[in-house]
Amino acid sequence: MKPSLPRFDKARVVVVGDVMLDRYWQGPTRRISPEAPVPVVRVNGSDDRPGGAGNVALNVTSLGAPAWLLGITGDDEAADALTTRLEAAGVYCDFVRLKDAPTITKLRVISQHQQLIRLDFEEAFTGIDVDTIPDRLSALLDNADALIVSDYGKGTLKDIQELIRLARKRNIPVLADPKGQDFTRYRGATVITPNLHEFEAIVGSCSTEEELVAKGQALREELMLDALLITRGEHGMTLLRADEKELHLPARAREVFDVTGAGDTVIATLAAALASGEPLPRAAALANIAAGIVVAKLGTATVSLPELRRAVNAIQGSERGAMTREQLLIAVEDARAHGEKIVFTNGCFDIIHAGHVGYLEQARKLGDRLVLAINGDESVTRLKGEGRPINPVERRMAVLAGLEAVDWVVSFNEDTPESLLEQLKPDVLVKGGDYGINEVVGADIVTAYGGEVAVLDFLENCSTTAIVQKIRKENEQEPA
Repeated sequence: MKPSLPRFDKARVVVVGDVMLDRYWQGPTRRISPEAPVPVVRVNGSDDRPGGAGNVALNVTSLGAPAWLLGITGDDEAADALTTRLEAAGVYCDFVRLKDAPTITKLRVISQHQQLIRLDFEEAFTGIDVDTIPDRLSALLDNADALIVSDYGKGTLKDIQELIRLARKRNIPVLADPKGQDFTRYRGATVITPNLHEFEAIVGSCSTEEELVAKGQALREELMLDALLITRGEHGMTLLRADEKELHLPARAREVFDVTGAGDTVIATLAAALASGEPLPRAAALANIAAGIVVAKLGTATVSLPELRRAVNAIQGSERGAMTREQLLIAVEDARAHGEKIVFTNGCFDIIHAGHVGYLEQARKLGDRLVLAINGDESVTRLKGEGRPINPVERRMAVLAGLEAVDWVVSFNEDTPESLLEQLKPDVLVKGGDYGINEVVGADIVTAYGGEVAVLDFLENCSTTAIVQKIRKENEQEPA
């Protein structure tokens, strides 16, 4: 099953749960305190990051989907910091601010990439303010496509069953990342996403795949879930649904640096994909890819839409090679999002020779990505005459896509690539031969938006036309 990227910007996701602030103090350590055998950290930097349900909402917006976050904070500086950072990322915050309790804050002191201590500032949220959560959520659900219940056991989700009921009554899928020893709290949700440790804490150890599937299906039925998605670290994920064969998704991470917040990324991507209209298996596949990206980062992190698109394209085999114009536009957009410089060249490239190879290698050095656009067969015939091309467009594209210097190959049926240039807007337009800059087709288009035009020399005594003429001449001289 090949995943594809949906229109995340059309998905509206509501997140309700325990909001907290992850605060980091950093600095060098050069001595031990004379007061106690502990290192002295000279703090020279700090960083505040949304944690808990805040990180889930942040993961949703990093994919380009709008997110609404409902939670409880104190009425303090930490709540202000949370609101500022979340709203700057595009999260709509609806916080119940309590005057008699602090915002849950986890302060980590770090030196030389090592966490030395963590200080937690928190009190359980109780009282009438917690009871206002269902009413606030009901208003937010009127325009929602998915609901995420982010439970960290801090007291915000006093009555999860009521929250689930409110969403399911509106046919809105409910996703929960479960915590604790009582999964019955999540009965009736659409899908829950425990990791393997959390899952086995409920059902017992699973020594085989068959046992995991059997116990998982039993748990899914007991909790009346549509699906159960078990995240399994280096073993990927397993999706269990009613009347469907289990779906095992292999781990995608090449290197694992930090699993902090990976569960937030999984449930955020899963919810955003479902809210975009993706079926559950495809949504789970996207969540699996996103997890593979985020665990390669240090600390609590998110996955951006360009990162996810690049990973999906790599799996689809479209990271480089021959592609359609539509695929190329997506690939170029992704490359630009990563700050890469796009070089464009074009030609017939009927019989590939050393001159072509050397020219393309020179062109590639002018940027980070080389787009090679080649004339379609009818276009070559109009330009070169009857009997050309020698090789049809499919074969030419296959050979050119195999060259190390070429990132993407695309064909066009017009006599010039001007329409492609107007769509792609490459940073550099390159042409080979004895041309002046103003003689290069499309130069006016590229220079109009501030792009560059470069003319490179072909290798001497290399020409497709000359090769074709030589072959024809030798065939004519060959005795009957």
